[in-house]
Amino acid sequence: MCSIMGYCDTEVDLDTFMEGFNRTISRGPDCSRVVDTGHGLLGFHRLSIMGLTPEGMQPFELDGNYVVCNGELYEFGKTREMLRAKGYEFKSDSDCEIILPLYREYGTDFFALLDAEFACIIYDAKTESFIAGRDPIGIRPLYYGYDGRGAIVFASEAKNLVGLVETIMPFPPGHYYKDGEFVRYCDITAVDEVCTDDLETACSKIHDKLVAGVRKRLAADAKVGFLLSGGLDSSLVCAIAARELDEPIKTFAIGMTEDPIDLKYARETADYIGSDHTEVTMTPQEVLAALDDVILLLGTYDITTIRASIGMYLVCKAIHERTDIRVILTGEISDELFGYKYTDFAPSAEAFQQEAEKRMRELHMYDVLRADRCISTNSLEGRVPFGDLDFAHYVMALDPALKLNSYGKGKYLLRHAFEGTGCLPDSILWREKAAFSDAVGHSMVDYLKDYAAHLYTDEEFEERRQRYTHAQPFTKESLLYREIFEKHYPGQSGMIVDFWMPNRSWEGCDVDDPSARVLANYGASGV
Repeated sequence: MCSIMGYCDTEVDLDTFMEGFNRTISRGPDCSRVVDTGHGLLGFHRLSIMGLTPEGMQPFELDGNYVVCNGELYEFGKTREMLRAKGYEFKSDSDCEIILPLYREYGTDFFALLDAEFACIIYDAKTESFIAGRDPIGIRPLYYGYDGRGAIVFASEAKNLVGLVETIMPFPPGHYYKDGEFVRYCDITAVDEVCTDDLETACSKIHDKLVAGVRKRLAADAKVGFLLSGGLDSSLVCAIAARELDEPIKTFAIGMTEDPIDLKYARETADYIGSDHTEVTMTPQEVLAALDDVILLLGTYDITTIRASIGMYLVCKAIHERTDIRVILTGEISDELFGYKYTDFAPSAEAFQQEAEKRMRELHMYDVLRADRCISTNSLEGRVPFGDLDFAHYVMALDPALKLNSYGKGKYLLRHAFEGTGCLPDSILWREKAAFSDAVGHSMVDYLKDYAAHLYTDEEFEERRQRYTHAQPFTKESLLYREIFEKHYPGQSGMIVDFWMPNRSWEGCDVDDPSARVLANYGASGV
């Protein structure tokens, strides 16, 4: 990961800018640079992943135009050769150096041409204005707000903007900003025409597109590692990578010291694919000690996100401290595309699709946010193969009746796509889905709930939760998280639309806890 920031005003004070910008130096600890465009400041903290030489340092400049980009532009070599044929010269092997030539050739239309996870800010010297853009899923973070003079400020994380702007908001995924307006260039949830591929054709394409998505994300000039929970999604990513690479991949798993459900399955997967596997354990004391730091780095009060982030943060911390790995592949976004335990209760195929669309639009505030912050705060870069644009577009366009769980097993299409390939043992390929926050050990969530229960009396809980009208806390645990959030991000709850919960309007989903553990169909997930 890297960190970018743009203060689009001629009157900005450099010290004020740096105070906000340096709050995310862990995203890019290798080198930092700020340029004064004459109409505002652009800043870049670098984590060297592609083009490791000093020439790959940003901001890049072309004819007075500047760009800072936190991104990974896949298969950029083909685009670079096309641009070379047009007369452009390049000083580095950085993928992001192609952005300014693309902008010169295509204007803002270039955003729709990118196969990338990115957030960028461009200064256009001809118009003396700033343009910003973000990838269609929002895998790379970007926030914005307006200062007291009405100038817009962009930054990688909300914490960069605390104290600089009145209201902090996430930059909408699939949009670019130009001339004071946000313009949508790609809607990842839009389906122009429903794909009517039959089951076997669909599964064959799912297999091939996911393999291609993993293969793209293995390209790096820095060392690559893998998070392996023992669940279906991360296991598939690891298994595909193990087949693609000549040397054993390095995998990492985490669990509680007492009852780690997933560690045994992660070990089983690691042994099967022949990975160099590391287990990390965490104690109840470490979980509670990390809580304040985790909420600060996340910038959320959402229960699910915070629970799942504690294990992810601690395992990434161990990777950072014990290895020289810089890139991490993860299994996020599969749930939103193929369904989760609660979508088994979808009353119709249309309802399933509507829920998938909602989740994909909001994903940047939840699981994608979690993965980015837990990884980047430990000076690592995260890559998400299930977020591959070609893969995501295809799965979203599939007939929802095919994706609805009528098979007696969730995510059937994904499982069947790799059935018989020898990629994973059947015990992993067909294993029931378990929430990551539960799979590290049921005791983790139990400790958090018990800790919160003893912080407030019932009367205190009722009185203190009433202070919040937006996303009002509804359990003592949620009140604890909200109060920590407000300490770090006072009055900024609007950055998150609400709690990530099952669809309460569906029969069987009107629950007061976001964990799938409370659903009637949880079954063998926690075994």
